[in-house]
Amino acid sequence: MNAGAATVLERILAETRAEVERRKREVPLDEERLTPPEPTRGKGRFRAALRAPGIGVIAEFKRRSPSAGAMHDAPDLLALLSAYRSGGAVAISILTEGPNFGGALEDLLRASAACELPLLRKDFIVDHYQLLEARAAGADAVLLIVAALDAQQLSSLYDAAHALGLDVLVEVHSREELQTALSIEADIVGINNRDLRDFSVDVERTGRLMADIPAGVTVVSESGIATADQLERLHESGVHAALVGESLMRSSDPAAMLAGLTSFRRAEGAL
Repeated sequence: MNAGAATVLERILAETRAEVERRKREVPLDEERLTPPEPTRGKGRFRAALRAPGIGVIAEFKRRSPSAGAMHDAPDLLALLSAYRSGGAVAISILTEGPNFGGALEDLLRASAACELPLLRKDFIVDHYQLLEARAAGADAVLLIVAALDAQQLSSLYDAAHALGLDVLVEVHSREELQTALSIEADIVGINNRDLRDFSVDVERTGRLMADIPAGVTVVSESGIATADQLERLHESGVHAALVGESLMRSSDPAAMLAGLTSFRRAEGAL
């Protein structure tokens, strides 16, 4: 493992834990208030959107990243949401991590108020409190990263998220991590083509792991996807959706780019 890159991940996780503890003190959340019999936006909306006919795109809003820097000089959340809707996105990912990605829960709140598409809170989730935040801010799903959690934490957070009515995208980068995800019966698995150890991108990683994923598991390919040809190859390998962020955020016409990515569809009814 590249020691410097490993330190970056460890630093992000340490910053996240400290920030969560601060928010816990400042903004206590009442779990009972957040768990009515049915979630307000509808339980299972995120997974259902990914399983619809035609390989889908989860379009991401993020301001910057440690590896790529700023995505846009002054990104307009509402304008981009409108572009993503018109371009054919099946769901929206909102990156809420602050120190390294420039995100905020306020972005998720604003997206929830303005957009009817299912919303994924993308963050380094390490604490049950973050699940409550996600639910309160209107998320339909959350991201859990296997590399950021031990097996007990992953299982506990996965079960807690489902109890709150949230879908869970469980992110993996290797066969070992995939087996961990499958051991908790994850029903949505995200294969991140970006290696968190050195931030390199290998889009072929998704194809190499597909053979180990059982039927019935919804698969999302993440990172490094920018062309319709890539999306078509992912579709042919059995992937249900792709998460696309940087290329859309940098595009001068994200609606047109997204429409180009989603210009072909899987055969009707092929799930």
